[in-house]
Amino acid sequence: MDLAFIFIVFICIIVFFMFTYFVPVGLWITAVFSGVRVTIGQLIGMRLRKIPPSIIVNSLITATKAGIPLTPSDLETHYLAGGDVPNVIKALISADKANISLTFKQATAIDLAGRNVFEAVQISVNPKVINTPKVAAVAADGIQLIAIARVTVRASLAQLVGGAGEETILARVGEGIVTSIGSAASHKEVLANPDKISKLVLSRGLDAGTAFEILSIDIADVDVGANIGAKLQTDQAAADLRVAEARAEERRAMAVAVEQEMKAKAQEARAKVIEAEAEIPKSIAQAFLNGNLGVMDYYKMQNVQADTEMRNSISGSGKTGGTAPAK
Repeated sequence: MDLAFIFIVFICIIVFFMFTYFVPVGLWITAVFSGVRVTIGQLIGMRLRKIPPSIIVNSLITATKAGIPLTPSDLETHYLAGGDVPNVIKALISADKANISLTFKQATAIDLAGRNVFEAVQISVNPKVINTPKVAAVAADGIQLIAIARVTVRASLAQLVGGAGEETILARVGEGIVTSIGSAASHKEVLANPDKISKLVLSRGLDAGTAFEILSIDIADVDVGANIGAKLQTDQAAADLRVAEARAEERRAMAVAVEQEMKAKAQEARAKVIEAEAEIPKSIAQAFLNGNLGVMDYYKMQNVQADTEMRNSISGSGKTGGTAPAK
């Protein structure tokens, strides 16, 4: 008997907890006293669809108290689509208090697009300042300037879905800074009037197609970098010097080659002379054999040669370079 009673009590407790889980009576009472029309059947349906009733009911209560008319079906649909229901409600309330036009459809679209709709409303109310990284550019006189800009942006709720983000803004502003500095005739003009950069960049409509509206672009700092023009000229001069040295070396090598060729030709000529001189004794011998040259003629020729060598030696024009004997 005692075991049966305990079993019945246990079953009753389980049934009670299951009933309170599927039928959140306390949440229904809170909704009724808050002026939110939601039935017990709708709460049970949320449980069956695996939707936390507390999120839907509490969000409905918050929206109703703020004067934003919504239905449980709207919030359930957004929750099932993977949206952040409480964040959307906060964004709608913030936009309504700030007199910003934002519908529930727009808010849910922004939320499902992966953007924080509540943060977007806050940026729309309180503009955000984005600091660009250091942007290096070279003026027309060859001096490099390094600039840092502060971009004040306000979220454009109409462009949040499909609009580009902060990275695009920073890239476009950096491109505008480079163009502005590069078009300056001298780096001194940029240093004297840095506001020209911001005016030129701001006038180019860099926020087109982005999720933000650029309110202002302020140049926070401009530093002088390297003298790129002088460095390029130095590199060019060094390159020209190397080219000139290569050409000079080429000409020297050609001159050496020509000199060696002339020496070879001179050696060849000397060889021919020696070869010709070697034929003289043969010719003399042949003349003796043929009877064209006698012994006396040969002696006369030897005397003439000796006499010629003596005169040359006396005159100092001989091959040996001798001088005339002292008297």
